[in-house]
Amino acid sequence: MSTKTDIRTLSKEQLIDQLGRLGEKPFRAKQIYEWLWKKSAVDFDEMTNLSKELREKLKAHFVLHPVSVYKLQQSNDGTIKSAFQLHDKHLIEGVLIPTEDRATACVSSQVGCSLTCSFCATGFLKRERNLTAAEIYDQVVLINNQALESLGRGLTNIVFMGMGEPLLNYSNVLSAIDKITSEEGLNMAAKRITVSTAGIAKMIKKLADDGVKFNLALSLHAADDEKRNTIMPINEQNNIEVLIEALQYFQSKCKGEVTFEYILLEGVNDTLEDAKKLVDLCRQLKDVKINVIEYNKIENADFVKSTVEKREKFIEYLTRQKVIAHVRKSRGKDIDAACGQLANKSR
Repeated sequence: MSTKTDIRTLSKEQLIDQLGRLGEKPFRAKQIYEWLWKKSAVDFDEMTNLSKELREKLKAHFVLHPVSVYKLQQSNDGTIKSAFQLHDKHLIEGVLIPTEDRATACVSSQVGCSLTCSFCATGFLKRERNLTAAEIYDQVVLINNQALESLGRGLTNIVFMGMGEPLLNYSNVLSAIDKITSEEGLNMAAKRITVSTAGIAKMIKKLADDGVKFNLALSLHAADDEKRNTIMPINEQNNIEVLIEALQYFQSKCKGEVTFEYILLEGVNDTLEDAKKLVDLCRQLKDVKINVIEYNKIENADFVKSTVEKREKFIEYLTRQKVIAHVRKSRGKDIDAACGQLANKSR
């Protein structure tokens, strides 16, 4: 068992302290920190402004656990799904979603998931562990490299909508976002990042107390507790009333956008009565938007997506009620990369 410290788990202050114990001056720690988070180095030998002696010293006391690409799949629509391998051989998945004016990275926050949402393939996997901040950061770097190579431009947006529940890996997700948005890191704008949650009310309030600057999406999918309980068991501990209260608190403290994600399921949540209940929830919040999502078939569930006619009537009603609603087109369905389909089939 290695006794070496994973260097990317250290704050800059901790790195300065540990390097000091090895007889190195603080500016060396700052150089190393820049290599790790601004230049995305994954090997000590990449740190070319450090002496060979110092690099050997780093190798003796520290370790790097970079994420690697295990398998790539490209969709007919240009979407790229990556199976990423972690240092302990676990696999996670991330997706590059290109459109005319955007290049979005969809990243994972956990290996598997514990929330068992019945329409989501990841929900049928066992939650193995949380990802570290560095493993989340690495996904962004690798997907950005894919965007540069395949599109000739870098990422414009990041969504935490891959495998896992981000708010159940709170500290690592926020630490990763700090590295992604910091001037000492990738320097991406927080307003270009959206964290999606199935609804952990106390952690939504914690986001508010921490004054986060990114956007928040709630995977709602039903506007009353009875229906939501049947498809999202998390609702039994975090019911809609509690979630609305948490979102009101979030909006009182933070400027990030709030969005409801709503998958239309035939005969489950796609009636005009469902739309009316959804409007009632929206009116309890400021400027909330709806992303209406097409259901994507998965092996373990027998849901059916709503008809185009029902979807259009649903959205037409929302629009008449002055609720902003957009259809989020599914991308990468042919490679199981669309919303709800990430299930580690790459082995």
